[in-house]
Amino acid sequence: MTEEHASAQKRKLINRFLTKLTQEEPQMYYASTSEVARSIHTMIKEHTNRLSVEEQALVRHVSIEEIQGLLGFHLK
Repeated sequence: MTEEHASAQKRKLINRFLTKLTQEEPQMYYASTSEVARSIHTMIKEHTNRLSVEEQALVRHVSIEEIQGLLGFHLK
């Protein structure tokens, strides 16, 4: 998997968690990017065992800062 493809897959996965987060907690729509990133990071850690092996590998070492960057990219 190329780095570009991995990055796109990671962004797609983060967006999936973002959708789930805003469905479960609609007030997060108005939260700061850093707060949303922390919540998504927590969700990833809690749901890792439900992800495919490939998805687990993508997010195994993802940081809050990286999630924040991906969210910032998404919001622009």
